[in-house]
Amino acid sequence: MGCLGEGHFNEELENGVSIECGEVGFQEEGNTNTAAIEDAVKVLLVGLGEDINREGIKKTPLRVAKALREGTRGYRQKVKDIVEGALFPEAGLDNRIGQAGGAGGLVIVRDLDLYTYCESCLLPFQVKCHVGYIPSSQRVVGLSKLSRVADVFAKRLQEPQRLANEVCSALHQGIQPAGVAVILQCTHIHFPDIESIFLESNQQGWVKKLVSSGSGVFENKNADVWADFFCLLKFRGIDVEKISLRGSSDQHWCPSLSALSAKVSSKIEPLDPTMITAVSSILNSLGEDSLRKELSGTPSRFVKWLLNFQSIDMDVKLNSSLCGRIDTLNINREINFNDRQIHSELNLPFWSQCEHHILPFHGVVHIGYFLSEGFNPIGKSLLQSIVHFYGFKLQVQERLTRQIAETISPLLGGHVIVVVEASHTCMISRGIEKYGSSTATIAVLGCFSTDFSARAAFLQRVASATSSGGQQFLLEVEMF
Repeated sequence: MGCLGEGHFNEELENGVSIECGEVGFQEEGNTNTAAIEDAVKVLLVGLGEDINREGIKKTPLRVAKALREGTRGYRQKVKDIVEGALFPEAGLDNRIGQAGGAGGLVIVRDLDLYTYCESCLLPFQVKCHVGYIPSSQRVVGLSKLSRVADVFAKRLQEPQRLANEVCSALHQGIQPAGVAVILQCTHIHFPDIESIFLESNQQGWVKKLVSSGSGVFENKNADVWADFFCLLKFRGIDVEKISLRGSSDQHWCPSLSALSAKVSSKIEPLDPTMITAVSSILNSLGEDSLRKELSGTPSRFVKWLLNFQSIDMDVKLNSSLCGRIDTLNINREINFNDRQIHSELNLPFWSQCEHHILPFHGVVHIGYFLSEGFNPIGKSLLQSIVHFYGFKLQVQERLTRQIAETISPLLGGHVIVVVEASHTCMISRGIEKYGSSTATIAVLGCFSTDFSARAAFLQRVASATSSGGQQFLLEVEMF
């Protein structure tokens, strides 16, 4: 199948940490300095020009500390504690005849949703994990333990291949099966910075990677058992040819290491050393070694990302940008409603950072408006610029929605509706684990605030042009 390489399960990892039975020599929970994380977050907020005593921000350091500790709790967990007591005797499962003694075969748990932090940039990425093993030694393991073991390693700073290797190795040592197979579908949010969003018109929203790891009978990448494994995953949208080999590396997995990111970063002024030191302090407080080679550039990359949301007078920049840029080009859609036209622009992408948890959120903005007499329509490029101006701040979605509506309203005569749909990483990063959920907010001005039929006509247009995909929506409405 061409999907993995050699399996060495008692070796020291590149970072010098043994994973025998998943026991890792990091700090115990009671020694983790939460106060140090809060102090570091305050330094970062001050470096962004924020008032750490304002409402919405003053409790952010505590919220961030709790979120980070939850997202890295794997440093304080041991696989041995999970697996022991979950191994059950099953007669006939031995290595004498065929797979699992001819009495059993491949066991797979599919579609495990995991969440982890990228070790290169400290931004989150999501993982769809598929784990399989072939029982042996007359014992099987409780299926829920496969998920729990995978989660232990996901709740550490990670990169895809090492995550797959660690899960595979720990399960092999803990269960002692005939073999273990792990496939991960990893998705990293490709958040552009405020410069690159204008340098590169076709921004990619996601970076995706497939990786695998195998032990025992799965060490041979051409073994028939791999064919069985992939057949059982054939409905999971996995392209076997794109799966990375065990031990392979791809420096472009993390968007912060991409060529464009490096080009833009080279133009940035020297970073505040106190902010970089603060991020290093956070890494150490979580139980990591900030001097580990894979983390050597992480504090700088994270600070560069945060500086996209620096508190500056964006309104002044926006007002200067608006001058002379009202045009009548690229109007996306028009809806006839009671002899009036509802102009609309749908699916304008945005990226932002939640001020409550310093975690990213992203999505799309839908804008509709009635054009008052004496006003001209607004082109898509200007609407997108307005969305970006308010996205690149420490934000909350409700405020973002209102700010966009209030900015475009006087340019069009006052009758505006704005819908923002967003996915928030804080919904999965703090133990809530509401994968696939999203939030929708609405701001309405002028006649849209009183005319239900007009609102319904626009919202139906949005519904027809987009697909919820079965997601859960939390709806908040603001009327002015």
